Amino acid sequence: MTLTWKKKAPPAPPRKGLLGNADDYEVCPFTPSQQILYFAIGFLAGGVVSFIFYESLILSAVVAVACGLIYPKARRKQLIEKRKQKLLLQFRDCLESLSTSLGSGSNVPQAFEAVAADMVVQHGPESDISREMAIITEGIADNINVEVLLGDFGTRSGLPDIKNFADVFEICYRKGGNVREIVKSTYQIICDKVDVQLEINTAVASKRMEQNAMLVMPVVFIFLLKMMGSDMIDLRSVQGMLSTTAGLACFIVAYLVGKKILRIDL
Repeated sequence: MTLTWKKKAPPAPPRKGLLGNADDYEVCPFTPSQQILYFAIGFLAGGVVSFIFYESLILSAVVAVACGLIYPKARRKQLIEKRKQKLLLQFRDCLESLSTSLGSGSNVPQAFEAVAADMVVQHGPESDISREMAIITEGIADNINVEVLLGDFGTRSGLPDIKNFADVFEICYRKGGNVREIVKSTYQIICDKVDVQLEINTAVASKRMEQNAMLVMPVVFIFLLKMMGSDMIDLRSVQGMLSTTAGLACFIVAYLVGKKILRIDL
């Protein structure tokens, strides 16, 4: 009997779109300077916290390196999520403009040209939605079907709302349905979803602040105790290190669970 190890599949290359000039919103590449910066932030934070609790340079160095490797991945995930949320808000404005253009009698290619110009005015030429509309208008000029371009945008965005809109638009456009009503309905659904999400974020904002405060309280508490005198707390003994490790583990688990509870997605 022989054991075989499965090789880890290499990461998929970023999707560059039909024209090769688009972004994959599931990917957030870092420049070397950004990678060094985020590694340094994780390294310093992990090293300082571990030294406050354990007062061991070797252990602190190990924890610092581990945190320096973990933090860039966590930061990349945060940046991807933030970019997607911003893109959804921009896409809502895009649908509003598209609905207005279609309602004024423009056909679909003309409507997308008007939307591309409108997005530049609203969000600037460097915004994600402006670049996506420019890609769609360029693709239409190259005789690529608009529903194919929208489908590619929806796939790269990683947002179910955009992907669902592209799928419905494709069916409606090919079958000769009322495209304007589809755009208007999707716009209203996204507006309602965004409004509810904003209300939820407002309702839990104070809880998130409390959670962030609780994140630093144990570190501050231990630091102050040590500053008051070494007799008040002893974390160098075996019992002290075990109790500290167990307490930190419970605290980290509680923080992750609380963060997951406060994350409410629609």
